[in-house]
Amino acid sequence: MTPKLIPFTAAVMTAGMALADDPVTYTVEQSFEDVSFGLESAILDAGLVIDSVSHVGDMLERTRADVGSDTTLYAHADVMSFCSATLSRKVMEADPMNIQFCPYGIFVMQSPDSPTQTTIGYRSFPDGPMKEVEALLDQLARTAVGMD
Repeated sequence: MTPKLIPFTAAVMTAGMALADDPVTYTVEQSFEDVSFGLESAILDAGLVIDSVSHVGDMLERTRADVGSDTTLYAHADVMSFCSATLSRKVMEADPMNIQFCPYGIFVMQSPDSPTQTTIGYRSFPDGPMKEVEALLDQLARTAVGMD
């Protein structure tokens, strides 16, 4: 199945355009469940282990009234965290302070206003050794939505 990409907006960035603090995102016409399953499969197929799945959307919805909000931020939102021993060692040998980026995370989210669109993305990294990690995250995200 060829994914249908949503028209480019300021929130949808390509890897080459992202700044160090901006996330890289892809928004597709696929269900949240399909994109999440695609991401899980891509991570496992790359020989990596998922350390955790943070159900950020569920937590924010569960605590919404407790913090005095009436805004539902996401229909669904999860972050999968994982690491690559080989790649992590490489980037941390280059600069031990690269520990701050580990574990690596890719998020999948769906807005309550756009039930047919799902966004997958990850944080961009500074120039240098961490760009290799960013390339891995991009490959995994693109594979998850059928772009590779």
